[in-house]
Amino acid sequence: MHYPARAMTIAGSASGGSAGIQADLKTFQELDVYGMSVVTAIVGRHPGTGRNVHPMTIESIEAQFATAMQQVGADALKTGMLFSAEVIETTAMLLGQSDIERIVVDPVMVGKLDSKLLADDAITALQEKLIPMATIITPNMPEASVMLHGRKIETVNDLKQAAFDLHALGSKYVLVKGGRLSGPAVDVLYDGEMFTYLKAPRIDTVNTSGAGCSYSAAIAACLAKGKSVEKAVHLAKSFVTTAITYGFSYNDMVGPTYHAAQRKFGGSA
Repeated sequence: MHYPARAMTIAGSASGGSAGIQADLKTFQELDVYGMSVVTAIVGRHPGTGRNVHPMTIESIEAQFATAMQQVGADALKTGMLFSAEVIETTAMLLGQSDIERIVVDPVMVGKLDSKLLADDAITALQEKLIPMATIITPNMPEASVMLHGRKIETVNDLKQAAFDLHALGSKYVLVKGGRLSGPAVDVLYDGEMFTYLKAPRIDTVNTSGAGCSYSAAIAACLAKGKSVEKAVHLAKSFVTTAITYGFSYNDMVGPTYHAAQRKFGGSA
């Protein structure tokens, strides 16, 4: 019997189901990859206190990782919202003790509505401890700007320069996503020698919650299946573009990308 490839996500749990762990696992399933999760925090706004991020303990993070590795193992792994320096350092330690070679680091710092998802003291830990272990990092424009000390990123050339400069942090590949540019949706992939431009039509929709999580999860899923980084990024770009095309909402709030869109309306990865 042929068993599916295995992918793990270390990220926050998004109670609305559109992003974080939930988006990652939906993406893994759609791409025929066995998904596992390590929850770093629960994201959900308390109606009384207004508190939005509820961190898990370090012990629980270590326990989740150990259990998943013992029961299943992993062919690839992605990280999402890690929130604190302690969680980042723990994640780097766990990965360093594992044999996982395909690692996607989505440096989640800024949410869809510009909400802050990474503590200030964690940025240094992310850059020094985790990013050097990455096969690929996938910052969006605000995240790339933060890692480049507030530099403005407004054009495709800015994306290219950001990818070049971020490569110095130690990741093998850098994908800077241009989702907030005007015009076509252009992302720039850099491997230390060559730039690759990934273009897709810009979809006229606000229902893009979880698009970044799903993009990086799709890359991890394709890497788990043995695809090259370049092929994995192209397939993931197609997957998330289709998901955005068919995004929807149940009310007047920003809604999710539709993870089943590729399966229902065509295409494969």
